[in-house]
Amino acid sequence: MTEGIGKRSRVSVVLLRDPGHCLALGLGTGLAPWAPGTWGSVLGFALYTPLASLDQRIYWALTALLFAIGIPLCARTAQFLGIKDHPAIVWDEIVGILITLGLGAEDLRSAVIGFALFRLFDITKPGPIRWLDRAVGGGLGIMVDDALAGLFAGLALALINYLS
Repeated sequence: MTEGIGKRSRVSVVLLRDPGHCLALGLGTGLAPWAPGTWGSVLGFALYTPLASLDQRIYWALTALLFAIGIPLCARTAQFLGIKDHPAIVWDEIVGILITLGLGAEDLRSAVIGFALFRLFDITKPGPIRWLDRAVGGGLGIMVDDALAGLFAGLALALINYLS
């Protein structure tokens, strides 16, 4: 199913026929030839729009459920692809951006800032995010670094909102 070898190998669109792989690959957004994590985050941003009106307890329960589902989902796709955290796997970005926006998006402007902050933390992986990315394996490892990036970005967004 993959062409070439290594972290940047392309994933076949045929993988989208499997519902689990389709979800892990962000309904195909992870197949983008460039910046698949950003495209997965765009999908998460789009999902946030209808979810934002939910009661906060329901929002966070749903986000936790999506995180929990992501662990075996991403592990299965990573195992199939033979790469620990293939860039095409973007379920973790979807959940990460939901964490960011849930913590601090007050309006469209702050949601866009939150999106940029999440991508910054996810790409640069400062401090404990990088450590978790390297130390924790499997599906949990794929999910947890993006969840922490989402948490850091959400807290930074909440601080920006508070100060402005």
